[in-house]
Amino acid sequence: MPNLKDIKRSIASVKNTRQITKAMKLVAAAKLRRAQEAVEAARPYASKMVELMTSIAARSDSESHPLLSRRDVENILIVVLTGDKGLCGPFNNSILKTAQQIIEENEGKGIHLLLVGKKSVDFFRRRPFKIIKSIVDYGKRVNNAMAEEIAGEVMESFISEKADVVYLVYNKFKNVVVQEPQAVSLLPLELPPVEEGSQPQTVDYEYEPSANEILDDLLKSYVVSHIYHAMLESAASEHGARMTAMDAATRNASEMIAELTLKYNRARQAAITTELIEVVAGADALEG
Repeated sequence: MPNLKDIKRSIASVKNTRQITKAMKLVAAAKLRRAQEAVEAARPYASKMVELMTSIAARSDSESHPLLSRRDVENILIVVLTGDKGLCGPFNNSILKTAQQIIEENEGKGIHLLLVGKKSVDFFRRRPFKIIKSIVDYGKRVNNAMAEEIAGEVMESFISEKADVVYLVYNKFKNVVVQEPQAVSLLPLELPPVEEGSQPQTVDYEYEPSANEILDDLLKSYVVSHIYHAMLESAASEHGARMTAMDAATRNASEMIAELTLKYNRARQAAITTELIEVVAGADALEG
């Protein structure tokens, strides 16, 4: 017969776990709302940036810019955005698998990594790849300054030809349940095409000092913007994944508590029945 004290202890333990997972779910939900708002707020800026780049592409010698330079690919830089913590379902693993897939597809080429998030650092530091930079404990520092720091490393590697192509790997937020791993080519940049003989459908800006000089700053800002937006998407995805995982854990804990409570009641009922039988048997023995 199951020990009643052990079952009661198990119920108390699972209840404590449920309390923790429920609290983590609520915290993740609050952070998710803020992260979603940040993603939405960044979209108009990114849209206007593309509009400006389209306009400048038609009015400048854009092909000569080093960030647009295309060459034979011998060395690859992969920027991997994961989280610092676990308990968020497949969020981190899906990113690491996507990064590994890029590595496998480019076997024989030089692989360099820029790792953002403790999970990616822990995963790749025991593997034979050159890590040019690693950033951990960044969850509270998802801001433009960090995006500029990462972009600076990325652009320096590309312009100095230490990397011939740069990939950015992160999770794109679709909804609370779905986060899609993305592997996008960050450098060389590809400007929006302008059809020959057609006028770009943009505002006719006047550039001071010149379109070429502004293009340099704009392309660098675009790289920063792209990385920053990916960081926001990644943060929203992590909070969504953690909220979903903790919700599932809370429901599983509730089911386990119900099963243990039923088991406890049955064991207690069996113990009472046994005691009654013993009392009746004792009474019969005295009468006899």
